[in-house]
Amino acid sequence: MVLTSFRCGCDEAFFDWYFRLAPAPVPSRRQGPLPYPGSYLPLGPAGFVCVGKNCLLGCWHALKGATVDFLGRRAERATIDSVLLQARTGLSGATVVRGEAGIGKSELLEYARREAGSLGFQVMSAVGVESETQFAYAALHQLCSPLLDHAAALPEPQQTALGVALGQQAGAVPDRFLVGLAALNLLAEAAEEGPLLCLVDDAQWLDEASAQVLTFVARRIAAERIVLVFAVRDPTDRDLLPFDGLPVMCLSGLDETDARVLLAGSAHAPLDEDMRDRVLTEARGNPLALLELAGNMSVAWVGGFELPDVRDTTHRIEDTFRRRSHSLPAPTQLLLLTAAVDPTGDMALLWRAAEHLGIDTGSAAPAEAAGLLEIDGRVQFRHPLVRSAVLRAAAPLDRRRVHGALAAATNPDADPDRRAWHLGQSVLGTDEDAAAELMRSAGRARSRGGLGAAGVFMEQASKLTPDPATRAARALEAAQVRHEAGGSAVASELLAVAAAGPLDELQRARLQLLRAQIAFHLARGGEGQIMLLDAARGLARLDPALSRETYLRALEAAMVTGSFRSGSGVPAATEAARAAPAPAGSPRPLDLLLDGLISLFTHGYAAGVPGLRRALAAFADDGGAADPMDTTGRCRWGWLASRSAMAIFDDELFHTLSIRHIKLTREAGALATLPLALLGRSTLLVLSGELARSTELTALAAPSQAVPVLHARLVNYAWRGRPEETAEIHAAILQRAAGDAHGTEDSLAQYAMAVLHNGLGNYDAAFTAAELAYESEALRFNNLAQVELIEAAYRSGQPEGAAHATEEFVARALASGSPWGLGLAARSQALSSTGPEAEEHYREAIDQLGRSRMATHLARTHLVYGEWLRREGRRHDAREQLRTAHGLLLDMGADAFANRAARELRATGEHPRKRSVQPTDSLTAHELHIARQVATGATSREVATQLFLSPRTIDAHLRSIFRKLGINSRRQLRELPLP
Repeated sequence: MVLTSFRCGCDEAFFDWYFRLAPAPVPSRRQGPLPYPGSYLPLGPAGFVCVGKNCLLGCWHALKGATVDFLGRRAERATIDSVLLQARTGLSGATVVRGEAGIGKSELLEYARREAGSLGFQVMSAVGVESETQFAYAALHQLCSPLLDHAAALPEPQQTALGVALGQQAGAVPDRFLVGLAALNLLAEAAEEGPLLCLVDDAQWLDEASAQVLTFVARRIAAERIVLVFAVRDPTDRDLLPFDGLPVMCLSGLDETDARVLLAGSAHAPLDEDMRDRVLTEARGNPLALLELAGNMSVAWVGGFELPDVRDTTHRIEDTFRRRSHSLPAPTQLLLLTAAVDPTGDMALLWRAAEHLGIDTGSAAPAEAAGLLEIDGRVQFRHPLVRSAVLRAAAPLDRRRVHGALAAATNPDADPDRRAWHLGQSVLGTDEDAAAELMRSAGRARSRGGLGAAGVFMEQASKLTPDPATRAARALEAAQVRHEAGGSAVASELLAVAAAGPLDELQRARLQLLRAQIAFHLARGGEGQIMLLDAARGLARLDPALSRETYLRALEAAMVTGSFRSGSGVPAATEAARAAPAPAGSPRPLDLLLDGLISLFTHGYAAGVPGLRRALAAFADDGGAADPMDTTGRCRWGWLASRSAMAIFDDELFHTLSIRHIKLTREAGALATLPLALLGRSTLLVLSGELARSTELTALAAPSQAVPVLHARLVNYAWRGRPEETAEIHAAILQRAAGDAHGTEDSLAQYAMAVLHNGLGNYDAAFTAAELAYESEALRFNNLAQVELIEAAYRSGQPEGAAHATEEFVARALASGSPWGLGLAARSQALSSTGPEAEEHYREAIDQLGRSRMATHLARTHLVYGEWLRREGRRHDAREQLRTAHGLLLDMGADAFANRAARELRATGEHPRKRSVQPTDSLTAHELHIARQVATGATSREVATQLFLSPRTIDAHLRSIFRKLGINSRRQLRELPLP
């Protein structure tokens, strides 16, 4: 087989290759130099090895009957092959490929592209670029724009959200979840025409909005015939990448055998043994480093007369590119810089900018010949490190010249934001026109939901603003936005700029407030609470409404981090909050909540209950939700409202508020508050005995690894009696809660640990955990810790340890007058009583809890009553109570408590029943949730919208549900009793 005169896309050289199909075919003749970026090495019959990002990948497709392979990547290729084949059969998948620069991530993506093409996939791609991180949805636009013909099939709200996010139409700030759902359904619609592969290279440089949406999609693809592959460079300077929970493929260096094979076939000059060993040592198996070091060897360096660079592989590779670019003519270097500064790869834009700089088209040839750049329809660098090397080496004056040329060459109507960015970067000193354009771009970014992008634009605008007062105001606004977007450290720097002023009195008060919010966010300590109170006092005259909200924020902070034993936090915050200004006009729900909490902490629990009940009724009232600002407040304070409902033992309000909080946060796209809303609803479901529904809820959570969501799962596993899972989630919470927050999160987690150990009958361990939980102001406030402490104390023989908790709890319950509180108070009194008095309390507890939603506590009351009866020698009566407890706990999935009841039943001489098998037992939590929704008459599209999935995935789940239940229609599903 002979192939002659095929074109190389890397340097446009022509080669004549002759080879024959033999056990070890080798090229017998080659005309012209080997393409610099890489080479092909013999592998086997009709097979060659590809190395280097762009080395002949396009050309080699001409070799009919030959295959392209990678050294040392067999397992990784097998994983890619498996994901692609599964997607063809209807099972979607996502993978994150991680590794250092030059390790072969991009080559693996190209392998996936080629294999997918041979399997009939559509292939879409996006590339993250460091200078693009400030453009909201830039990467999503790359990926989705070729598929927008399918957007007409989306529901109208999704069409609008996607259109606004991509800047194609005006509209209100889109819900980030709705944009994610729209992107998911757009890809799903495209996949109806054939399986779809989405490749995202250099994902560490994705803009924040795109990264969140694409990982949202990756977590929800299931039956759409879609594969997403992300390549992420390690290490990265960006700490908040959202890829947690996705399958990861970590690429390491080639082993020594493969590295020697690569080096032997790719060196540009013969290497002696010492030189080869030095290259192998320095490259550490990194393919790109092997090629670069071998092609740029210094004899003095190898001989030991120069010390080798001890920096990491990335910097060593980058240095080789920098040296190579510096050897080029000055116009070529400036053209390279222009290409590096513009991330779009638009060839026409490059040439327009080059014309402004006086660079002719011939200046590109030396860069192409050096293997640094390729211009063929699009502008592409051989490797992302070429771009970064060129950018880092550029003189500031040259960078400004290039940005100015690109601003002049960019169409202000088609791409105003990119033009504004280039214009701002071209300025030395200040320029109000450029700053004003950047502020307009910030407004557009905010309107598309790109909060992080808006903050970057505002930050740059503040730097360019000549007027000191305007500069300070813009810096303050930028700091607020950057903090809201998660950039608290940058926000602190901007506050220093704003503080230089001049600022008016209200601006200074807002600056003080933002400093306090950042301090508490970063440290979760007492200083942040003190600063919040100072800020609230400073705002009292200037902005009474914001002052009251700040007092409530300070009081909430004190409750979360305060300690009952030390008396810190809540008393001081409450005393200060008494000075809050009166509401202007009709009080908002948060105003009522603040007054209710102040009354409760100042005048006592009984005095505070009526005010809290009025506040919570206002939160539950639908009437005020029409006001957007009121909706924002309800989202922000919904979790505190839910906790307050627990504090006054109002299970009906708790139920209503927890549902409403999730609904409002999802409708408003309030990503920051959704995890807390999920925690509130999940806690209610657990206490109501609906552990399966709690599992379903947190299984659908996003972000799934947020600390409140982890707390929800921790509580669920603890009530289920799963020690291993509980320990795993507990460890994950502590790992995520760094610094001062570590102690706070651990205290909050101790409630779940107390539940777990009480269920398992480990009462000493339960008492230790419950004591720690009881010290937390938050857990004392919502009445969760006391119940576990009281039971553990009396069952472990340490009644004195629960005396104060029992007295406090009973007083609160009597003041609340609710069946939930009165029932648990009666149970607590029964545990500390004997004889007829104890029995009377047990019966009262069962009667009261039977009128509440608290099914888990009702079941546990039957359990402790049965245990007491057995110890009293009343085996027949004990069996009745234990039988009831066992059945309730078994059916709700509280396995540890159910096992405790079973042990007691066996001690009475009765064998506990096994849980009766139900048809729905075979369903997963996710399937059961979908089955319930469909059984109410919801369509697949309606269920998909609610669960942030695609209709195709819902249909796939339904097929599985029908098969497991032995039915074949939605009508039959509606007729089944679903738990």
